Amino acid sequence: MTNTPTTRMPSATTSSPVTETVVSVSGLRKTYGDKVAVDDVSFEVGRGEIVGILGQNGAGKTTTVEALAGLRTADGGTVSVLGLDPQHDPAPVRELLGVQLQESRLPAKQRVVEALRLYASFYTDPRDPEELITLLGLQEKRDTAYENLSGGQKQRLSIALALVGNPQVAILDELTTGLDPQARRETWDLIEAVRDSGVTILLVTHFMDEAERLCDRVIVIDGGRVIAQGTPGELARGDRTGVTFRMRLPQPLDAALLADIESVTSMREVGLDLEVTGGPTVLPDVIIALHSCGLVPTEVQTISPSLEDAFVALVGRPPEENPS
Repeated sequence: MTNTPTTRMPSATTSSPVTETVVSVSGLRKTYGDKVAVDDVSFEVGRGEIVGILGQNGAGKTTTVEALAGLRTADGGTVSVLGLDPQHDPAPVRELLGVQLQESRLPAKQRVVEALRLYASFYTDPRDPEELITLLGLQEKRDTAYENLSGGQKQRLSIALALVGNPQVAILDELTTGLDPQARRETWDLIEAVRDSGVTILLVTHFMDEAERLCDRVIVIDGGRVIAQGTPGELARGDRTGVTFRMRLPQPLDAALLADIESVTSMREVGLDLEVTGGPTVLPDVIIALHSCGLVPTEVQTISPSLEDAFVALVGRPPEENPS
């Protein structure tokens, strides 16, 4: 399916201008036979940002970042990393770009410190493997074989390997897939620490909570095309100007009481609660109307739109649980 770009969501430059571009993608296109995997993808990433690439399985996310890393040959368009062209001269880019791919694995018997020393030998100015072992909390697993690491520890090692070349930019592809909630949150902390150390990050993910927690901006790709981009908050809000809240009342309510309030646009029952949507003043208007009738809600909860809500509205379905 091919989608055309939408203007419903504000662009990334609306409130988050890119002051120093370190990654640029313009008109990127990649096909496999008759299948168009990436079709006219364009975006920029500023220094020090964490930018999320969001999309369904097969949307073109991984193909896009692999072309950016020089791992796939594009059929059209241009890409650059810190002014270098990974499509035509990938070697210099690899000194500046760290990559953690979704399906990366190491030999079962290779120890953590061995892997880091091996990868460090590929670069002219690598980071100290011992420093990365400490940064990623792998001190106790320093001499442990890869096959004996937990899922979270393997992901920590993946991050370390992506950073061992002392990159200015890192691509992290579906980093927390398969991790338990605790390991995911620990990995998020590590990603933030990596960004704080000066590394710009492109994060490919299908987890909306992950993107909301980590990303300064997000780019939504569907059918190989960018269909929206902006901050998580911008995309979540979209063009909404109203307010939605839920309240629980101590006794049944005559719906006509609220239906006559000008700022109320809709109401519906959600379990034991009443959900009300309306204009900017709908919450105080409803509370005042209830008070005039001697009613006081026992609970009131405002409902904020989420990035996942925006994603479903854009793509037409929620993100898959098992990306490929």
